[in-house]
Amino acid sequence: MLNNKDLFETLHTDHHARVSQMCCGFMKNDTALAADLTQEVFINIWRSLEKFKGASSYKTWIYRITVNTCLKYIRDHKEKKQVSIDEHLLDESEPEQTRDHQPLYSAIGKLKELDRLIIMMVLDELEYEEIAKIVGLSEGNIRVKIHRIKKELKKIIQNG
Repeated sequence: MLNNKDLFETLHTDHHARVSQMCCGFMKNDTALAADLTQEVFINIWRSLEKFKGASSYKTWIYRITVNTCLKYIRDHKEKKQVSIDEHLLDESEPEQTRDHQPLYSAIGKLKELDRLIIMMVLDELEYEEIAKIVGLSEGNIRVKIHRIKKELKKIIQNG
């Protein structure tokens, strides 16, 4: 069995990219803010590591911490500043993958918070059952929501 330091390092290595991508989606592609929140997520993981009871996989647990951290930030800063995609036009310092997916991330940024979370997990290829556990909805409800989210994204992208 790994000690907490080794376990944390393994979790960080295995899940950093996913956490970063989710934070980026929640923060409407504000990569600097997403990087700060990613760091905050891993601080929260470190602080909670001893409390992990194994009722879910580490992956599900980390997603839940990521969601809670991002939603808390959004709630705490809702009235202070609204982040606009247009304020953060892509520049050459951003990763190529982010530039390639800019229309999709821009469209995702226009969705409601829960819809953003769900579609980011779909893009990360999570099973519907796991998404349902993370967001606290039934698997059937998740399937319906994903169908509606995809239709909404298509409409947003087509209307520019």
